[in-house]
Amino acid sequence: MCLVLGLFSGFLGGLLGIGGGVVIVPVLYFLFTLTNQYPPELAMLVAIATSLSCIVFTSASAAITQIKAQRVKWDIVYKLLPFLLFGSFSAGYIAPNLPPGILRWLFGIFIGLVAIIMLTNWKPQANRTLPGHVGCSVIGAVAGLIAGLAGIAGGNVIVPTLIFFNTPAHNATATASTLGVPIAGVGAISYFVLAPANDSVNLFGYIDGLAFIFIVIGAVATAPLGVKFAQKVPADGLKRTFGAMLGLVALRMLLGPFLF
Repeated sequence: MCLVLGLFSGFLGGLLGIGGGVVIVPVLYFLFTLTNQYPPELAMLVAIATSLSCIVFTSASAAITQIKAQRVKWDIVYKLLPFLLFGSFSAGYIAPNLPPGILRWLFGIFIGLVAIIMLTNWKPQANRTLPGHVGCSVIGAVAGLIAGLAGIAGGNVIVPTLIFFNTPAHNATATASTLGVPIAGVGAISYFVLAPANDSVNLFGYIDGLAFIFIVIGAVATAPLGVKFAQKVPADGLKRTFGAMLGLVALRMLLGPFLF
């Protein structure tokens, strides 16, 4: 199932240009809880940590491509990266200390917002410039924390934020893609080093080793196919279809026990 998840998330990542976390986290959560591999409060933490560790590898190729194409705004990278990393690392401490069920609700709300953006093709008005160091520190810390808590590379947060501050869309996407690899890496490390000791053979910190291996294998294999397929299919229709699917996922995460 994790191999299938990797194949699916990698293809969607290449097709829609999104991070795989929005797919990996909810599917892993459902797999872990349905099979009783982990209790619900632990299943969400393991899903998030495993997703972050997978994203490091599955997003690296996209980042390399964007860097070679010289689309990355390095001045923005230097401004935001330290605070993004701080926020992402903090998630490894904050998430396990949240009340039971809250993390699932927060992720459900986040996925719901992403679904609305995809369904409506909403874009913020690009009429501002990126603030100074103080403003960037706040933006970076919050975006990094959201990425770490949601198990994503941060593109769904960083891209609209950069566009809002008058960064061209293609530069915003390239910059977010480049930032996503260290954000996910530091987030995964925090979920590894801050986790309590456990006796599970497959669990490294909060990272499920077997799920990680098979998801990465599948995603790396299909991401290039998604990129090629994206050139032949209308992007708007695909985004709306995926947005509808995410909306159902968000409802399932929020309503939890009331849906099967």
